[in-house]
Order: sequence, then structure tokens, then C-alpha cells
Amino acid sequence: MRMVAGIALLLLIGMLTGASMLVYAAYVLIAVYWLTLALSRRWADSLKASRKSSAYEVEIGQSIQVSLKLENTDRWPIVWMLLEDAVPRAALLGPPPALQLEGSNLRLCYLPSRQTKLHSYRLTALRRGYFQIGPLIAETGDLFGLHRRFRTVTKAETLLVLPKIVPLAGYEIASQRPVGEVRVTYRLMEDPTLISGIRKYERGDPMRSVHWRATARTGTLQSKQYQPTSVAGATLVLDLHRLSNPDRHEPIRSDLAVMAAASIAHTLMQMQQQFGLVSNGRDAVDRMAEEQMREYESRASAQRASAMRTRSERLQPVTIPLGRGAEHFMYMHKTLARLERTDGLELPEFLFEIQGRLSRHATVLVIVQQVDEPAALALGMLKRQGYSVSAIVNNYDNDAYTDAVGRLMAQRIGVHHLLDEASIAEICVSLVS
Repeated sequence: MRMVAGIALLLLIGMLTGASMLVYAAYVLIAVYWLTLALSRRWADSLKASRKSSAYEVEIGQSIQVSLKLENTDRWPIVWMLLEDAVPRAALLGPPPALQLEGSNLRLCYLPSRQTKLHSYRLTALRRGYFQIGPLIAETGDLFGLHRRFRTVTKAETLLVLPKIVPLAGYEIASQRPVGEVRVTYRLMEDPTLISGIRKYERGDPMRSVHWRATARTGTLQSKQYQPTSVAGATLVLDLHRLSNPDRHEPIRSDLAVMAAASIAHTLMQMQQQFGLVSNGRDAVDRMAEEQMREYESRASAQRASAMRTRSERLQPVTIPLGRGAEHFMYMHKTLARLERTDGLELPEFLFEIQGRLSRHATVLVIVQQVDEPAALALGMLKRQGYSVSAIVNNYDNDAYTDAVGRLMAQRIGVHHLLDEASIAEICVSLVS
């Protein structure tokens, strides 16, 4: 607009003063202005692009190749364009960084008419998380710098980095002992490996339960009686509120809590026990930017509009009901990868909200970093109401850890210490005394 106002003023002065050179210069500038405007629009509209990633779901330490295909659909060449495939800066810078960039996601190039070019870079996953890759932001314009066009030319994609799984060396995988001390109040099924006695055969008993030696000895059909199975499993309760997970410990402690939860769930899957998850954390999916490809006034505005949101108003807990099997574990594994801290429900409010969804036939295994008096009382209330409650304190051996252990033990809740990654292997067998 300033350019147009300047040309109009120059033309007006030339006409009023009769200076033909000024009028001629104003006409030339008008022609240059509209010509460059048309060219910049044409270049921006003729650029097409697509992105292809070698993988969209990886483990920590793995890399992916991101390939961009750039195409000029017009018969006129695009003299210059600056392309940036958006990668979250916070993930690249940390601390500590979650992604490592090899190559460059920024390129300045010339694209001949009806031609295509390829550009690629690599991303290495260093931490678990859910990251938005893209959209591709294109900047082009005329050679005089009079016009700049900014637009997104591809949609965004996502990269899911799964949390690491640590084998729990302290478990006997063949054992039927559940996580924590569980009083079996409801007999879900009988265990054919645990025979408790013999009784007279009744109609409907399966043939595999017939005790043939006792039948031969008595002359009448006899059936085996079995003890109820003690498989109980666990509901993992993961506290990720910002107040109980302070910034000074991040992202180390929250990643450690997620890693422990994934490792415990994986062991329960191998033991064919049930497992579930509830958390007051935020699912990173809620922060995804809206999918749109359009023009923007500047590069900064394009970056802001296309980036993942930094806040989410979601207060609903993340809930995965009890289940078994590899498919159920994979769903939980991906959910754990996306979990983030939130400023929503604190642990006491969260426990009150989810109490109706907790099963009394599975251990309530709470992973928490800091425990204040209200949180300890809320966990103690669960225990007094008949739930089997155990806690994993995810903290260093300092005053906060000592306070948490003292408050939990006062409520007669068994406590396990999650100190570092090496302690995960023994996390479910070594009680704090």
C-alpha cells in the first residue's frame, strides 16, 4: 500500500507541476508494480509439493527420511522460492532435544517450467513424543522485492516416537502373583493348574475335568475341583499435573514415568493379565493445528498458524479400560507416547473423577512424583474403600521423596521407588521399607 500511495503521489505532483518526466516515471512504476504483482501470484499458484516420510511411528534412536517433491505446473519458470518444511523448534532445541535434524529443512531454489525437484532431510528420534512435521511453507516474489507471497503448500504429518520398554527382571513371567498384594474378592475363572479337590461328576462338567483315576477307584465319575486364579493385573494411574511434576525436573521425570508405565504394561501383557491406564495428562493430539493450505501476510504468521498449539483446554482424563493382549498393549503404548503434562485436574480431584472407572479386581498402581497431604488422603481413601493401592514414587532421594514416602506409608500404602531407568527392572518387587 505504501508503494501504491507513493506512485499516486508522484503522478499527482507531475500532473500539477507539468513535469512530464515525473508522470512518465509514475507510469513506468505502475506498469512494473502490476507486472511484478502478477508474476509473484503466478509463481505462488503454480508451485505444487508433496511430502513422503519413510516412517510415521518409530522407537527412540531410529531415524526417518523426509522427502519433498517440488513441481512447477506453469510454463513460466519460478525464478526463486524459499521453502521451509516446518519442524517444531522446541523439539530440535530442547533441552534436551527430542529430535535431531540431519540436512536442512530450508531450501532456496530455482524451478524451471514444467520441472520437478527433490529435497530430503533426516530426523532422528531422541525422546518419546508426538511431533508435527510440516506444513511446507513457500515464499516467493518478484526480483525487485516489491511483493512477497507466503503460503502453505502441503498438509502437516505427524511423527510418533514410542517410549522405551525395559524388561522387568524382578518378575517371574510364569508366576500368577499379581502386581502388589491383591485380595481376590471375585472369582473370575478357575486355574486348571491348581487342583483343590475332587467331587462327584455333575452334568455339564467338561470331560477334561474328569479325574479318571478316582473314577476307576470308586466306580462312579469324579471331577476335579480347581482353585480360583489369582490373576488380577493393574490399572496404571499416571499423574502428570504441572504442580506435582515441576518444570525443573522436566522432561526427564515425566519421560521416566511413562517408560515405567509402558514397561509394566508390557510385562502384564506377557503374563496374560489385564491392564489399563488412566491419566490426568494431556493427549498431544488435542494440540494439532487445523489442516488448511492458504496464503499469509508474512512468514512468521504462517509459522504461527501452522504450528501445534501450545495449550489445550481439555480436562477430560485419558482413559484406557482394562484389557488383555498385544493389540490392547499397542494402543496403550501409543497413548503413553503422546501423553504430556497439563494444568487440568490435580491428583485428588482426578482420583475423585475416575473412581467409578476403577476396577476392584485389579491393583491400582499410581505413578506420582510429588505427594502432598490431600493426594495422600485421596489415595488412602481409595484403599479404605476396598481398592488395592500401590504407589511408585518417581523422584530423587531427597526431601520431596522422603515426604512423599512418609505420607503414603502413613496411609498404609506400599511404596516403590523409581529413581532412574536402571531401577525400572526391579520397580515392582522392591518395596520401600
